[in-house]
Amino acid sequence: MKFETEAIRTQIERTKFLEHSSPMYLTSSFVFEDAEDMRASFAEEKEHNIYSRYSNPNVSEFVDKVCKMENADAGFAFASGMAAVFSTFAALLEHGDHIVSAKSIFGSTHGLFTQVFPKWNIKTDYFDIDDLNSIDKLVTSNTKVIYAESPTNPGVDVLDLEALGKKAKEHGLLLIIDNCFASPYLQQPITFGADLVIHSGTKLIDGQGRVLAGITVGNAELVDKIYRFSRISGPSLSPFNAWVLSKSLETLAIRVDRHCENALKVAKFLEKNPKIAWVKYPFLKSHPNYEVAKRQMKAGGCVVAFELEGGLDAGRQFINAIQVLSLTANLGDSRSIVTHPASTTHSKLTPEERHDAGISDGMVRISVGLENIDDIIADINQALG
Repeated sequence: MKFETEAIRTQIERTKFLEHSSPMYLTSSFVFEDAEDMRASFAEEKEHNIYSRYSNPNVSEFVDKVCKMENADAGFAFASGMAAVFSTFAALLEHGDHIVSAKSIFGSTHGLFTQVFPKWNIKTDYFDIDDLNSIDKLVTSNTKVIYAESPTNPGVDVLDLEALGKKAKEHGLLLIIDNCFASPYLQQPITFGADLVIHSGTKLIDGQGRVLAGITVGNAELVDKIYRFSRISGPSLSPFNAWVLSKSLETLAIRVDRHCENALKVAKFLEKNPKIAWVKYPFLKSHPNYEVAKRQMKAGGCVVAFELEGGLDAGRQFINAIQVLSLTANLGDSRSIVTHPASTTHSKLTPEERHDAGISDGMVRISVGLENIDDIIADINQALG
């Protein structure tokens, strides 16, 4: 079946009530028929839901949908996107291992790499996203993973996933891709060589700013390690949030189509405005990696990054003048959102780290929502003055 049909028709087995929509399984644990059934379930000799920290029918439905969308063998769902990032690395890495990461990554992920993992003697070095050959110089005998986002947060740079897949294979490394900005609908990194794909389900997958969630999907052997780590440490997704997300996935394609249509129009509007120093959007022909984006994405996503002439002060004035669009740190919401990354999502980075990640002090990020495009552009236009 096609993407949209899988998203709607993949569901858990109906109960005796033959419900059309999947019910919620708001239970912490599950019962057993007898002592032998209980023993065999805990011994993993049979499939049986035991405890919702391990598995739950609603969570399983959500995971199955994302696996089909991403062409993945297996997956595990988490309470947040950062829980997915942390647990994936913590499950797979050991004391002394080494990560090679793109410079341009989410601020909290950078925090894990620089503040948390060093406690376990896990070091991270960063490669230049404009020169993937720089990876070769960073790989050591202890390197385990190549990690990247594409498009990146917040600068919407695009990395060549096929080239990254070849690099990972050449060096015998795992390739882990954060696919949050694209969603499974626009891009499937596994087809380009990724071993694991991570999503913050809080963003486009939910799409309405309601719940927190994360998910990692990919190679079954690797996911099993992540599952066993998470079963012990407990960062699993709640059944209710999983139910919400499964329903959200039914409309993912149609929502993302509208996001992309609106975002491209916003990007083109900004590109023509003399008050804009630069604008980045993957499907703008002026984007440095436009051809790569066209090759690996169906459309450009919902995020547009730009800087006003006048830098930081002009950016602040613009944000203060916004009337309709929301000022918040989320993205992928039905509501359009304006964020100043240097003072919010990436404020914990040093000025040098922000510079290396391509984040200027005056950069503004707009997550373009589903409102009427005329109203979105009108608000941006009046804020520009």
